Amino acid sequence: MDLPLFPLNLVLFPGMPLQLHVFEKRYQQLVHDCLKTDRQFGVALIQRGSEALGPLPEPYPVGCLARIMDIQPLSEGRMNLMVIGHERFRVRSFDRQSAPYLIGKAEPYPLETGDLKKLKQEAARVRPRIEQYVQLLVQMSDQQKEPEPLPEEDEMIGNLAAILLQVPLQDKQALLEAESAIEQLALLDLVLNRELPLMRALLTESSRSGIGMFSRN
Repeated sequence: MDLPLFPLNLVLFPGMPLQLHVFEKRYQQLVHDCLKTDRQFGVALIQRGSEALGPLPEPYPVGCLARIMDIQPLSEGRMNLMVIGHERFRVRSFDRQSAPYLIGKAEPYPLETGDLKKLKQEAARVRPRIEQYVQLLVQMSDQQKEPEPLPEEDEMIGNLAAILLQVPLQDKQALLEAESAIEQLALLDLVLNRELPLMRALLTESSRSGIGMFSRN
């Protein structure tokens, strides 16, 4: 399929909501073109180049479809969009000539479940660690509200955890590119091996200093 692409400095996952302020003419055109068809475009992390006001950047080939849910028109053709991540895609080649924006020759890239027994075992092992991470995030943000429970479906918890992770974009991209839910959970476990001790250390230091996680200075 010919997929209009909106390269960004973020990684979109299936089920992830995203607000976008569209101010460049090329991406205003992209939105108008999408509204004439299926209200979808591709979001992909920028690998080289800048997000705005320059040559078209080079994104990673694996991204996520963004479905337009709401549009708020503004002055001078600008607009605010609310989109939600739908499903993954993989670009085989890029077209920089047919439109002012990038077009990808793309194909669906569904997350395989693999061996269901092994997936269940991996999810049971990683799920408690994801819950620990979420609890630590709540403590670090001083929020009083209890976090939402993880989904019961084993193949969905990896994407949700990846959305919540406060880690470098390259780590998130690796999670998005995982071929199967089992591989995604295994990669997630490696990230948690690094992040959980770090977060606990930060909370301990914050408690000792008595100034909270974030200074006003």
